[in-house]
Formats: sequence, C-alpha cells, structure tokens
Amino acid sequence: MPFDLASLPLAYVWAAIIAFAVLAYVIMDGFDLGIGILFPLFPEKHDRDVMMNSVAPVWDGNETWLVLGGGGLLAVFPLAYATILPALYAPLIVMLLALIFRGVAFEYRWRTDSRRWDAAFFGGSITATFAQGIALGALVQGIRVENRAYAGGWFDWLTPFSLMTGVALVLGYALLGACWLVLKTEGGLRDEARHMARRALAGTLAGMGVVSLWTPFLQLGYLDRWFEWPTMIFSFIVPALVAGMALLLWRGLQRGPDWQPFLCALGLFVLGYAGVGISFFPWMVPFALTIEQAAAPQSSLVFMLAGAVVLLPMILAYTAYAYWVFRGKIDPEEGYH
Repeated sequence: MPFDLASLPLAYVWAAIIAFAVLAYVIMDGFDLGIGILFPLFPEKHDRDVMMNSVAPVWDGNETWLVLGGGGLLAVFPLAYATILPALYAPLIVMLLALIFRGVAFEYRWRTDSRRWDAAFFGGSITATFAQGIALGALVQGIRVENRAYAGGWFDWLTPFSLMTGVALVLGYALLGACWLVLKTEGGLRDEARHMARRALAGTLAGMGVVSLWTPFLQLGYLDRWFEWPTMIFSFIVPALVAGMALLLWRGLQRGPDWQPFLCALGLFVLGYAGVGISFFPWMVPFALTIEQAAAPQSSLVFMLAGAVVLLPMILAYTAYAYWVFRGKIDPEEGYH
C-alpha cells in the first residue's frame, strides 16, 4: 500500500511542531531575558558587560522560535489565531514592544552612556517576561468563544491568576538567567549568581506551586483532567519529577559542576510545560476549540509540512552549531575561551 501523507493526522503533528517551537523559545530566550531581569542586582559595570557578552553571540537568534510559533499558529491554526489574538492583544503588543526596546538597548549600551541603556534593558526584559506570563495565564484560565469568534471583553486577560503567572514567569526566567551565569562565568560573578539562583529557585517553586494549585479550580475540565482516571496519574508523576529536578538543581548550586544547575533549570521548565500540555490536550483554545477544529484544511497542512521538513532541521542545526562554537566559559577580558 503506498504511503499517503494526507492520511496522517497532520493537525496533531503541527500542534507538536508549534508546541516545540514555543518551548524552544521559552528555554532559549528565557535565560536571555533572565540576564536582563538580574541587571539591577549587579551594580558593577564590568559585571554587566560580562553578563551581556555571555549572551551576545546567541541572543538575537532565539526569537526565531517565537516567529516560528506565532507564524505557524497563523498559517496552520487560523481559527485559533483569530480567537487568541483579539483576546490577548494588549499583553502581546506590550511584549513585542518590550522585546524591541531591549534589543535597541542591547545594541546601544556599548555606544553611549550605558547606565541609561542598562535601565532600558532591564525594563524591556522584565516587561516582556511579565507580559508573556500574563498571556499564558489568560490562555489557561480560558477564552470566551461564541460562533467560532472571540466573545470576551477588552480586559478579560487581566485577572489575579494571570498576574500570578506573570510573577511566576519573572521568577522562573531569573532562575534561568542566574544558572546561565553559573554555567558561563567564573570567580565572584559566578559565586553571586549561585546565591541568586538559590533565591530564584525558591521563588520559582513557590510560583509553580501556587499556579498549579489554582489551575484545577479555573475550569471543571482541568479538575476532571487532574483528578480522574487515567489522567490523574500525571498529577502525581509530574510533581514528583519537579521535586526531584529541584533537588538536583539545589545540589548543583551547592557543590555540583557548573553545568548541572542550568540543565536542571531547563528540566524544570520542560516539566512545567509538559504539565500545561497535559492539561490542554486535545484543546487548542482550552475547552473552546480542539486541535482538529482549529486546524487549516488537510491540503494546506501537507503543503506547509513539506517546507517545515526542510526548514526545521536547518534551524536546529544552525542553533546547535552557534551554541557549540560559543561553548565554555567567557573570559572577562577577551570573551569566549
């Protein structure tokens, strides 16, 4: 029997691709944004220069995954895009403006008074992160859809829960940024980053705990998913894995190798993301649109997958090569070893 690509459930394949792109953005740009969030805690210009140099070779490539995730959502799940975007216009626009602002600050702090641009870099980083967290919280709490269109108000995204997810993400990105500095720097800067990572870890775990305990009571669907068989098994497995990863991260910050905290911090984010995915599946917009309902026609999915099969390996290969070339510690005076 000949292989028929059109017979595959491509809506789910594309959902996995977009989910991977969003995760790649979160973990790659997360430590970059985390560096900016930590800026006020490092008052010395020399330390800030080293912090910026540690991400300079890779920071602008991280947004590739954001473009892939957002563009893929528009092309592959147009109904979900047309529903989510009106609901989240304000936080998404703020996020994009903040990313632009911090990008300008990144470039211009070397050319003029760095103190002003350092403040801009911090402001852009924390604002973009907080807006991302609010958008996530607004999506998790649910978007009102009627007749396949957004039916909510202008400020439905602004709730105590979405604000809490914004705070939790700021703490999480600060943890990623501190662990990146442990991985990439030496001496006093690394020691201070270890200290900050311990505090950020405590805050991140508290934020994850509050959001996790709050989520099942937002919608009955979450309550059923979390506490009915067989999906309730994940309600025990994921928290247990999070606790184990947090313990490994703490031990890595105490006496482990410098790579251990960063990998464990990435593990925490992957587990948290997996928890969101388990709660969402098979919904594209929770309890309003499923993956299949939101997907473009099968012929369009096949056409776009042909391009993704070529482009995704290229993006992955280039990203891996860039991180490989700039591996190792950064010299405070000469850059990467």
